[in-house]
Amino acid sequence: AEIFQEFTVQEESVTFRINLSVLLDCLTIFGASSLPGTSTALRMCYRGYGYPLMLFLEEGGVVTVCKINTQEPDELLDFDFCSTKVVNKIILQSEGLREAFAELDMTSEVLQITMSPDKPYFRLSTFGNAGSAHLDYPRDSDLMEAFHCNQTQTNRYKISLLKPSTKALALSCKVSIRTDAQGFLSLQYMIRNEDGQICFVEYYCCPDEDIAEAEL
Repeated sequence: AEIFQEFTVQEESVTFRINLSVLLDCLTIFGASSLPGTSTALRMCYRGYGYPLMLFLEEGGVVTVCKINTQEPDELLDFDFCSTKVVNKIILQSEGLREAFAELDMTSEVLQITMSPDKPYFRLSTFGNAGSAHLDYPRDSDLMEAFHCNQTQTNRYKISLLKPSTKALALSCKVSIRTDAQGFLSLQYMIRNEDGQICFVEYYCCPDEDIAEAEL
């Protein structure tokens, strides 16, 4: 709420579904980037169930009003991931993870993550067409902001499920990587906007059970 100049929500929580491409088209109605010295102001309003989402965009004294029809929301998956159940946690400067995604073989179906109190500490592995690739981060690396690993864990996650999170990674300055006892992965990206305000994007991914079962 702190990143908004004004934030008022009457209900305890409000959930609805809208078409993302339509929302993006509305937000860029004045163009993808503002002219030097100008900025686009946005006001979002929602009257409640059954009503459209209203967007009021103003730039240079010109106001455009957009109405986006809302849809029934999907039931959100609850991974029951809470901080008290976290087994391993690493905070890494985002540039380290961006370099990893650039260097590792993305023809691999899975990304294997190893977190351990001992060597290799934090390892990312892929198994692509060109063979296996491993990238290790020592716990005293300049990119490592925090290292709290209680036990050795190795889990694999489908790269196709992780790829959408790279959009938030590209904008972030730090990333928190956490796993619980079941191997569920939490990626929390810290993003600093142009005004220096901080917001977070959280991304959850379940381990690839098919591969784990095949190896047993």
